[in-house]
Amino acid sequence: MSQIDINGLLAQMRTLAAQSGLDAGGPVAEAGKPGADFGQALRAAIDDVDGGMKTAMSLTESFSRGEPGAELPQVMMAMQKADLSFRAMNEVRNRLVEAYRDVMNLQM
Repeated sequence: MSQIDINGLLAQMRTLAAQSGLDAGGPVAEAGKPGADFGQALRAAIDDVDGGMKTAMSLTESFSRGEPGAELPQVMMAMQKADLSFRAMNEVRNRLVEAYRDVMNLQM
């Protein structure tokens, strides 16, 4: 078995990313330097989904009260966006749980 040169591999990845015009400054840009905190990113995503759902509910309530500015197409779009973002978040959660179970089932 050959030993993998991690630093060489990262350098190649940075070179390819630079050639493609992509930003290589992500979490794996520098070994040993912390990237974006996963917990904070997950919390921000959950807050975004929650905000979308609250906006949809607020528009729904405004429409049902007959307030001006709350039109049916706007309400329907907000509800569809909230539903789609919730489903996407639920799918991410399912994938994370599945990955966690796979890691926990690894034999060491």
